[in-house]
Amino acid sequence: MAVLKLYLVDDHQMLLDGLKALLAGEDQFTIVGESNNGKFALREIEALRPDIVLTDINMPEMDGIELTREVKKQFPDTKIIALSMFGERGTISDMLKAGVNGYILKNTGKEELIKALWKVIGGGMYFSEEVNTEMMKANAETAREIPLTAREIEIVELIAKEMSNAEIGATLFISERTVETHRKNIFRKTDTKSVIGLLKWAIDRRIIAPIK
Repeated sequence: MAVLKLYLVDDHQMLLDGLKALLAGEDQFTIVGESNNGKFALREIEALRPDIVLTDINMPEMDGIELTREVKKQFPDTKIIALSMFGERGTISDMLKAGVNGYILKNTGKEELIKALWKVIGGGMYFSEEVNTEMMKANAETAREIPLTAREIEIVELIAKEMSNAEIGATLFISERTVETHRKNIFRKTDTKSVIGLLKWAIDRRIIAPIK
């Protein structure tokens, strides 16, 4: 089994020491570096190329949101897990937009930490229970503001994948004419006139992820 390379970023040394203690004796992981500073971390990540970066959010000079954004821009294959004291909704949203692969609280135990590491390295996303709760609340509030039906939201998601009406119809097992009717209703309900305008509307309401 390949050993996963981890890099730790937090402006509190006690937290870094705690993470190292949690992972001590776990042969499937090796900590290749650590930093108390986002800017310094970015330079080391370039040199060390870790598989996963665990980063605090509130840090001087370069916070975890900006660090995540820069790492994902320069090293898109590197996975990033955010570490936070609280599952604050706005911060969660900002980290998701930056491209984070997971979000866990700093009081996370060893078992959950290891589960999160393997989940993200396997291509998934991992969120602590408290973070999931905040995300569900945010999604519920957003849903009340969205005038689209579940079927129309499905079609918006497929439009974002650049599918034609025929392809959307085949995917959803409906006729091309039905897709066209849905599209007209979607544009009317969202008060948009182009696909670009529609996608911006959908991204702003977190129906689809930002397009990269």
